[in-house]
Amino acid sequence: MYLSRFLSLHALWVTVSSVMQHYPSVWGHYDVCKTQIYTEEGKVWDYMACQPEARDMIKYVRVTLDPPDITCGDPPETFCAMGNPYMCNNECDASTQELAHPPELMFDLEGRHPSTFWQSTTWKDYPKPLHVNITLSWNKTIELTDNIVITFESGRPDQMILEKSLDYGRTWQPYQYYATDCLDAFHMDPKSVRDLSQHTVLEIICTEEYSTGYMTNSKIIHFEIKDRFAFFAGPRLHNMASLYGQLDTTKKLRDFFTITDLRIRLLRPATGEIYVDEQHLARYFYAISDIRVYGRCKCNLHATGCKEENKRLLCECEHNTTGPDCGKCKKNYQGRPWSPGSYLPIPKGTANICIPSISSIGNPPKFDRIWPNISSLEVSKPNQANVCDNELLHCQNGGTCINNVRCQCPPAYTGILCEKLKCERDPGGCSQSSTQGAISHSPLLLLMALLGAARLHMC
Repeated sequence: MYLSRFLSLHALWVTVSSVMQHYPSVWGHYDVCKTQIYTEEGKVWDYMACQPEARDMIKYVRVTLDPPDITCGDPPETFCAMGNPYMCNNECDASTQELAHPPELMFDLEGRHPSTFWQSTTWKDYPKPLHVNITLSWNKTIELTDNIVITFESGRPDQMILEKSLDYGRTWQPYQYYATDCLDAFHMDPKSVRDLSQHTVLEIICTEEYSTGYMTNSKIIHFEIKDRFAFFAGPRLHNMASLYGQLDTTKKLRDFFTITDLRIRLLRPATGEIYVDEQHLARYFYAISDIRVYGRCKCNLHATGCKEENKRLLCECEHNTTGPDCGKCKKNYQGRPWSPGSYLPIPKGTANICIPSISSIGNPPKFDRIWPNISSLEVSKPNQANVCDNELLHCQNGGTCINNVRCQCPPAYTGILCEKLKCERDPGGCSQSSTQGAISHSPLLLLMALLGAARLHMC
C-alpha cells in the first residue's frame, strides 16, 4: 500500500514538473518567450515576456582614448614603482612587448604575474592638467545587471567622473563623481550609496570612498548597481519581482540602468599628498588593469538571445518583432502599434506580441491600416494568409482557431489572437482579482487538480 502511494506521488510530481518546467520562477527570470500549453481546446502557444541572460559585456566592447596619444611608451619613458613612488627606474616602451601597456590590457584575462595593465604618460607637463577620457562603446543598448568595477594599478585618481550615454555617445550625463575632496573638486557634499533610498536612488552623488592614494589594497573603484537594486529587491535581492515591477512602471528608473556607452574621465592622478612633488613627476600617471561591466542586451522583453554579427550585437527577436533591440514589428505584423513587453503581471509578464496587419491577410490587398478586430472581417477565401494556425499564430489564453481566419476567445479575453484582457478597456482597468481569475489555464490549477486526484486515489 505504501509503495503504491509513493508511486502515485512520484507520478504526480513528474507530471507537475513537466507542466511547469517552462514557466519563469516567481522572481522573474524571464528566460522563455513562449511555450506550448494544453487547454480544453487542445495545444496552444502561451507567449511571455522574455530577456537575454546577463553576461560579461567587456567581451564586445570597443575602446577609444582621448587624447589618442596618451598611452605611455612612444617615446619610451621611465616611471616610478607602484609600491615605492621614489623608485623611478621602471620603463614603458611601446616597441617592446614586455614593456608596452596598450589599451587592450585593460580587458585581458587577469591572474597572471606580473599583472598586465594599460598606462598613461606621466604628468611631465605639470601644472597643465593630466586629463584622459576612456570611452567604452557597444553600438548596442545594454541593461546593467551588476556593479561596474575598475581596477587601478596606479593609485586611484584624486578626481574622476563616470559618465553614461543613451544615444551612442552623442550626449553624455554623469553617473557618479569620485574625489578625495568632493566639495573642493566638484562643489558637492560627499555621499555614499548607503545614504540613498528608494526615493533618491536616481541622485547623482560624489563619493570619497574610492579615492585614496598609493595603497596596495585599495585599487578598486565601484559603481554600485546591486546596492541600488537592493532598495527594491531587498539586501540579498530575493524579491526580484518587486524590482521588476518598479522597472516596468518607472521609465526613469529603467533608463538609469540602461546605456549604450560609458566614459571614464580621469581628471587628476593620485598624489597621496596635499601638494604635487614637482621634482618627481614620474610618480603621477594612470594605470588600469581591469574593467568589468556585466549586463544584458536590451531587447524590449522580446528575446532571450543576443548574437554578435559583423562585430555588432543584435537581439534574436521573437514575438514577430525585429530590429537591433526588437524595437518594431515585422512586415505584415503591424496590426497594432509596436509595444515593449512588460514584466507584469509576475511571473510571466505580458508579451505584447506583434499581430498580423490587414495587408497580410489580403483583403483588401493594398490596404495597410490597422483593423480593430480581424474576426469581424469574415475572411473565407482559401488562398488568403492565416490569421491563426497550428505553428506560429496560435490563439492565446485558451482561444480557439476557427478555419484559420479568426480566434474565438474565452469570455475574459479579446484581440486578434485573444492576447488582451477585456478588463483593460474598462475605466478602472484590471484589478488583481480579475487578472488572476482570467488565467484559467494556470499550472497551479492543474497542480491542485492533480493533488485532489492523488488524495482520492490514496483513500
